[in-house]
Amino acid sequence: MANQRTDSKGGTVKVTLVKSPIGFKSNQAAVVLGMGLRRIRHTVALKDTPATRGMIHKVRHLVTVE
Repeated sequence: MANQRTDSKGGTVKVTLVKSPIGFKSNQAAVVLGMGLRRIRHTVALKDTPATRGMIHKVRHLVTVE
């Protein structure tokens, strides 16, 4: 039986970088790169998993989520 929180049936989340990570801690820049965001107004679709949600929470001041 699959775990409901980590099941891959969930949808995707669109994440857009709206502010540069320059000037913030280096680990936040690493999270932005880990999500695949390369430049401002770049949007990526990520699986909606607890790990992805944690990454979004760490840089919530730099991104928007749809």
